[in-house]
Amino acid sequence: MKPIIAVVMGGYSDEYKVSLKSGQLILDSVDRDLYEVYAYHILSDSWTALADGNSYTIDKGDFGFELNGQKKVPQAIFNIIHGTPGEDGMLQAYWQILGIPFTGCGHYLSALTFNKKDCIAVLQKYGISAAKSVYLSEGQDYQIDKIVEKVGLPCFVKPNQSGSSLGISKVKKAEDLPQAIDVAFQEDQHILIESFLDGTEVSVGVVEWQGEAFVTGITEIVSHNEFFDYEAKYQGASEEITPARLDGATLQKISDTAIHAYRSLGMSGMSRSEYIMVNGEPHFLEMNTLPGFSPASILPQQLSHSGISIPEFINAGIAAILGA
Repeated sequence: MKPIIAVVMGGYSDEYKVSLKSGQLILDSVDRDLYEVYAYHILSDSWTALADGNSYTIDKGDFGFELNGQKKVPQAIFNIIHGTPGEDGMLQAYWQILGIPFTGCGHYLSALTFNKKDCIAVLQKYGISAAKSVYLSEGQDYQIDKIVEKVGLPCFVKPNQSGSSLGISKVKKAEDLPQAIDVAFQEDQHILIESFLDGTEVSVGVVEWQGEAFVTGITEIVSHNEFFDYEAKYQGASEEITPARLDGATLQKISDTAIHAYRSLGMSGMSRSEYIMVNGEPHFLEMNTLPGFSPASILPQQLSHSGISIPEFINAGIAAILGA
């Protein structure tokens, strides 16, 4: 019997549409000669498995579903949800309780990396630079002049736990800060206000490949907008240049920093981290442990640049968690 693999996609946030596209690429890449594969759609109003053109309700007791009188319970999970509950540790904790192995890191590291403030704080302990920042919780009193004194202008206001650049604003004038703060609070109850870093933005893929942390590529981000926002990421308003147009020594420093961050956290599986180069020093912005994986996404492009095919990467990841 072939092992049953669930490719889990969707999520409860506005990122679910991106996740569904990522999940389709995973589905198209799994070797059907080796595995029995089903799409699992985890959405805020339903948990369903897709088979034979029909949807079947997932039993939350074992994460299986009934198909033609047979119970299908996955032996392994390829998780490609962006945002909650698949990138913030909630589903990982549930799968760990059920004893079903899954791709990527466990519930603690998923929760840590999804929390920008906490991830930055931990990595700074390992000598990795980051922007100056102010952290606010919803309902907390704040003083605009104190924020500006700490982070300066322009600055960025962003939800602490959100992806796809949702709810992020670049603020150039102090009087615009309250509106930007309100926008960020629409996405999360906690927000970060960070100083503007003037430099080259790069996106670095680091994956576990053949038992080692491996940099898939360093991509230079050139946004046609004020910054790398949702439109720039998903609607073509940016250039993504791999490899980044930086000298060899700078590329090596970025690579070493990204590997250092990955290993320091004890990561596994795939990741994509964002850095801004300031005076030759990489400044960490965030780490995505379940980055976009549609054909147009950065990490698949980097894998291709590194000579690793998508099916090869996907099937090796499944084999690794199955212990094959």
